[in-house]
Amino acid sequence: MTASVLMVQGCTSDAGKSTLVAALCRWARRRGMSVAPFKPQNMALNSAVTVDGGEIGRAQAVQAQAAGLLPHTDFNPVLLKPNSDIGAQVIVHGHAVANMDARHYHDYKRIAMDAVLASHRRLAHRYDAVIVEGAGSPAEINLRDRDIANMGYAEAVDCPVILIADIDRGGVFAHLVGTLALLSESERARVAGFVINRFRGDMALLQPGLDWLERETGKPVLGVLPYLHGLQLEAEDALPREATRKADARLRVLVPTLPRISNHTDVDALRAHPEVDLRFIGTDEAHPPADLIVLPGSKSTRADLAWLRAQGWDETITRHLRYGGKVIGICGGFQMLGRFVHDPQGIESEPGSSAGLGWLQMETTLEARKQLRRVEGKLVLGDARVSGYEIHCGVSRGDALGQPASILDSGEPDGALTTDGQIFGTYLHGLFDEPQALAALLAWAGLRDAAPLDMHALREASIDRLADAVEAHLDMSALLRLLQPTKENTPCAP
Repeated sequence: MTASVLMVQGCTSDAGKSTLVAALCRWARRRGMSVAPFKPQNMALNSAVTVDGGEIGRAQAVQAQAAGLLPHTDFNPVLLKPNSDIGAQVIVHGHAVANMDARHYHDYKRIAMDAVLASHRRLAHRYDAVIVEGAGSPAEINLRDRDIANMGYAEAVDCPVILIADIDRGGVFAHLVGTLALLSESERARVAGFVINRFRGDMALLQPGLDWLERETGKPVLGVLPYLHGLQLEAEDALPREATRKADARLRVLVPTLPRISNHTDVDALRAHPEVDLRFIGTDEAHPPADLIVLPGSKSTRADLAWLRAQGWDETITRHLRYGGKVIGICGGFQMLGRFVHDPQGIESEPGSSAGLGWLQMETTLEARKQLRRVEGKLVLGDARVSGYEIHCGVSRGDALGQPASILDSGEPDGALTTDGQIFGTYLHGLFDEPQALAALLAWAGLRDAAPLDMHALREASIDRLADAVEAHLDMSALLRLLQPTKENTPCAP
């Protein structure tokens, strides 16, 4: 016998696949099942470092938390991190193998599928259940050939599929019926039912549509999930839907929305804080006054540095600092604050060097070996505990590093803090997640006596809200039937 496997696929990106998988993982765990999340292939610039020293999509780390597990590379064996409109860094079992354009990756999918099935087998033998998240939509017919992310995987392991659609977008019945119509006969047969997500309104008005959908397709509607406002869960990739502007906030924070912004979830704790007004500022948007500017991570540091200049952020930061404002640079944003960023091997783009913003006396050279590790330590500010993870190719050197921003438990210094105390740079993702670190950084930025906030506890509460909603609004007896253990599938054999 092997684990039961259930897959959640969506009619569109951001239909709610990630959150439904997280909810089902928590629900299964509540029932005493050992359960693991799984996403065969992810495309995202928000990533996490695993306990086995690799890199996976950030959403799978959240799903692991829902299942009561530490993140592992088997939960997301193939991760694509876009570095241009037509290419991405390909990460297999947690480690980068190459940069590929779409055509080359299409040819590579046969190898990637081997990695997917190897991870699947390991999880299926270790856990009672594996809850799987698809990617995008299974109806993207141009991507059907050699598919490893949706029905290609489901067919290989012979698992049932739940199809989820977002009613808040509009056209939910067209999404569901159209998706089914574009599947093959065998693929349609494995769709066990539908879930409608983000509903707000009168169920009595929706019911005739649900009845029609079941008659038209012969598939059951397993439930309708309400729109849950205020969830504090890290996004897979997209920027937050809901605005966080707070008229009575005491601290104003700006974050440039870099074209290749990476791990923007680093500022989730700031977004969640009731006394902080955080705004993502996109292309051609005005730069309002602020107390703190956070330069986030980047998958293409030199290209995003050029975008910063083109958007006038160099002048904004100069003016901001002149008037006493504070700046934090995280990972790629930290590198941008130095004198130069060198990429002699063409790790992220064409080989070459770019002048940095010049606020820190250091230079960064991108190297082929990526730094991947989970770390803990103390901030220089207030001796506050901090924990996080490093994901970067750059190695920084220079006098600025002689005054670090934190000291890791290993004794190593991290980052830089300028002598005037205005600029804080770090390689640590998750900088604001520890309550002590958040309080110290808010006080440094000007928000003293801030209300305490525990990001881990907020995520836990959000996961529990999701699981409660699933139990209240979905047909759980039907889901239990889908999660009955099955014999091991021969297509998964090596």
